[in-house]
Amino acid sequence: MKLALNFFIFLTLILFSMNVVASDLSQTNDLTASGFGILALCLFVVAYVFVILEEKLHLRKSKPVLAAAGAIWIIIAIAYVDAPNKHLVEEAIRHNFLEYAELFFFLLVAMTYINAMLERGVFDALRNYLVSKGLSFKALFWLTGILAFFISPVADNLTTALVMCAVIMAVGKAHPSFVGLGCINIVVAANAGGAFSPFGDITTLMVWQKGIVEFTEFFRLFIPSVVNFLVPAFIMSFAVLKGKPEMEASVESNRIKPGGIPIVFMFLATIVTAVSFHSFLHLPPVYGMMFGFAYLKIYSYFLKLQSENWEQDPDGSPGSTPREQYSKFDIFNKIAQAEWDTLFFFYGVILAVGGLGFMGYLALASNVMYVDLGILPANILVGILSAIVDNIPVMFAVLTMNPDMELNQWLLVTLTAGVGGSLLSIGSAAGVALMGQARGYYTFFGHLKWTPVIALGYFASIGIHLLIN
Repeated sequence: MKLALNFFIFLTLILFSMNVVASDLSQTNDLTASGFGILALCLFVVAYVFVILEEKLHLRKSKPVLAAAGAIWIIIAIAYVDAPNKHLVEEAIRHNFLEYAELFFFLLVAMTYINAMLERGVFDALRNYLVSKGLSFKALFWLTGILAFFISPVADNLTTALVMCAVIMAVGKAHPSFVGLGCINIVVAANAGGAFSPFGDITTLMVWQKGIVEFTEFFRLFIPSVVNFLVPAFIMSFAVLKGKPEMEASVESNRIKPGGIPIVFMFLATIVTAVSFHSFLHLPPVYGMMFGFAYLKIYSYFLKLQSENWEQDPDGSPGSTPREQYSKFDIFNKIAQAEWDTLFFFYGVILAVGGLGFMGYLALASNVMYVDLGILPANILVGILSAIVDNIPVMFAVLTMNPDMELNQWLLVTLTAGVGGSLLSIGSAAGVALMGQARGYYTFFGHLKWTPVIALGYFASIGIHLLIN
C-alpha cells in the first residue's frame, strides 16, 4: 500500500508537469523530455514489473501490458490534441495495429495446428515411445536435447520444450538432479533450434514478416545455433547420472487418434504454403498461413462426419478403430484453446513499445546503442537484455528502431535475441513453462548455476557466426 501511495503521488506530480510542456508540443514530436513521455515510460516499466512477477502474483501477463498500451496511446492523443500534425497519431496506431494483426493471425493458425496435434495424441505417442525404450540417463539427456533442437524450428520452442520435459519427468522423477539438468538442456536446445527458422520463435517470425531476412537466409544461422546448443550440452553431460532409470512395470500406451498423422502433414504443407506466398507471390506470409488453415478446417469437416458415423454404429465392425479413439473433433475448440493470454500479451507489447517509439524513446535508444556503443556490441547486448526482459519487446524495439545494418548483423541480432533467453530460466517462454511443469526440479537458481556454461555457448555461437558468415 505504501508503494502504491508513493507511485500515485509520483504520477500526480507528472500530470501537473504536463501543463509546463504542453505549449511546446505543437513545435516538436519529441516527447522524451516531457511529462507525457515520462509518464508513459513509467507506466510501461510498472506494467513490465508485473509481467516479471507473474509467477508470484498469479496475474496473467497480458493484463498489465494491455492497460499500459491503452494508457500510453491515450497520453499521446492528449499530447497531440492541439498539435497541427495530430493526424499522425491515428496513422501510427493503425500501423502498429496492422503489424500486430499479421502476427496474431499467423500465430493463431500455428497454435490451432499444435492444439489439434496435441488432442489427436501425436506428442503423447512420441513421449511414450521414448519412455518405453529404456534408455540410459545420458542417452535420454542427449536424445531429448537433439529432438528439442530439431522439432522447435517447426513446432515452436515452447511446445517442444513441454513435450521433451514430459519425457524427462516420466523417467527421472526419482532423480531430481537429472530432471533439473535435463530441463536446462531442453531449454537451451529449444531456443537454439528456434533461432534458425522463422517458425521457431516469435522474434524470428517478426524479422521474417518484416521482410528484413528472407526464409532461406535464416539457415545461415544453423551452424551457430548448433554450437550454441552443443557447447553447454557437452559440458553438462559430464554431470549426468550414470546407469539407467528404474522403469515402471508398465508404460502407458497411447495410440494416435484418427487424423493425427494427416494433420501433421497438413501443418507442414501450411508452412510450405506460407513460404511460397512470400517467396513467389510476394504476399505477406500470414496470407499463406490463413490459406493453409483452410486445409485443417476442411479436413475437420470430414473428421466430424467420421465421428458422427461412428456414433450411429457405436459397436463398430471387427478390426475398426476402437471406440475411445474416435472422439469428436471440433476445430473451433482447438481455436478456443489457443494461448490467448500470450496473444493479448503480444498486442500490449507491440502497441506499448510502438507508442514509446512514437514519442521518440526508441530513436534515443537507437542512437545510444547503435551509434555510441556500436552495431556489434549493441547486437550482443540485445541477447543479454532478452534474458532479463522478454525477447519479444526487445526485438520489436530493434525492428522499430530499424538501424542501418547489413544482412549478417540482422542475422546476428536474430540469433542473440533467440538464444540469449537461455542465459536465465525466466529469459524465454520455454524456461518459464518448464519451471511450472517441473516445479521443484527445475528452478531459477538451478539454472543460474549453469549460466556461465550457457554463456560460453552464447559467445561461441556469436564467434562462429562472425567467422563463417
